[in-house]
Amino acid sequence: MMQTWFESKVKYMKVSESGSESMVTENFLLDAVSYTDAETRIIRQMQQMVRGGEFQIVDIKKSRIAEVFPFENGEWWFKAAINLVTIDEDAGKEKKIKTNYLIMADDIKEALNRLDESLEYLVIPFVVTSLAVSPIVDVFPYNPEEAQIPEGFVPVAEAEAKKNPIFTDGVNPFTEDESQAAPSEEEPEVAETPEETEDSDEEETEE
Repeated sequence: MMQTWFESKVKYMKVSESGSESMVTENFLLDAVSYTDAETRIIRQMQQMVRGGEFQIVDIKKSRIAEVFPFENGEWWFKAAINLVTIDEDAGKEKKIKTNYLIMADDIKEALNRLDESLEYLVIPFVVTSLAVSPIVDVFPYNPEEAQIPEGFVPVAEAEAKKNPIFTDGVNPFTEDESQAAPSEEEPEVAETPEETEDSDEEETEE
């Protein structure tokens, strides 16, 4: 499944290692399913980072990053642009498809080596057209544990396990009431006796 990356620009008061504070605007990359999801996730992340401080989300937009290659160590995120070389059968000539990647590394040489290592799975040739330090300071990949189920909703797996998922215990109480109230097929129906009227009493007396 193709990931959708969003780039968010956030302005906040950052505390340096020396203890001094300064207002900064930094870019973050996060995996999300929509703009709303991206905004919710970046707010949650910044609340953990800023710790009671104030922050402002300046911008959220879809990123052109196709894939992210994180490593255990690396000081910078490098953005690499490559051209995938394919053959256009209709036109009978080469066709180049531009793709962007993000790689974690300490310097540009290491970034290039890690890019080649990460793209070994490609079966078509490619050419690296640019490689430079990215303004993105941190990446937040999708974490299933962050998914929150709204109150009143039931996970699909649990819903399928229940006979009737719209009721909390899986049993429709109305069906039970109807079955109890319905007459048994074995019991014969009793015909209703017609009510006696004053006219019928008078006819019997005259006779």
